Amino acid sequence: MFGFFSCGCLRRRASGSLYFLLLLPLLSGAEVLHSANEENGLEKWHFIDGDIEIELVQRLPDQTRALLMNHAFSKAVIEQLALSCMFQTIIRNSGNSLTGQAVTIDLTKWRMQYAGKTGSILLKEPLLASWSDEDADPAAKLVMRWGMFPTHQEYLPGDYNWGLTAYGIPPGSRFDLVVTWQEGETPRSGEIRGIVCAPDVDKLK
Repeated sequence: MFGFFSCGCLRRRASGSLYFLLLLPLLSGAEVLHSANEENGLEKWHFIDGDIEIELVQRLPDQTRALLMNHAFSKAVIEQLALSCMFQTIIRNSGNSLTGQAVTIDLTKWRMQYAGKTGSILLKEPLLASWSDEDADPAAKLVMRWGMFPTHQEYLPGDYNWGLTAYGIPPGSRFDLVVTWQEGETPRSGEIRGIVCAPDVDKLK
């Protein structure tokens, strides 16, 4: 079930040996590494600025369909989520455990730029509130509550967790993302440009 449920675990940095085509452009002092998995072609954007690291890994709509079909979601909700441009998301505080500061994330403040407009990303709270019991039974809603990334989270040095973020635009779309966080008492922000939603392979057949 890795890649769906969020986890507030203390871990060491994972190896990126399966990825290639590393690019290192600088955006507002940040480093962004863009890569693709050699085995499945899925792309990843890895944002690094100070003590924060944010990884966004493409998730195919069919991956989401396959997982949600195992739970009591309506067909309409399954398609809604599958086509919502989801990314496996990992956020890490890579600061020194002795001298580093806490990093705080508030996804309500993240902004995406798409088709000439600026808007918020999709959050789990309004999604869950919009579904009736016919759309998703209580157990299915719990799956999404745990599976989507926490809207608010604090990370001490060395902490990281993962979950799904969703952007509500069609498969294959390209967008820019302005991410914000607080490092200690200092508000910070950065931009990840040219993110691409995974294509809907099922529709390309």
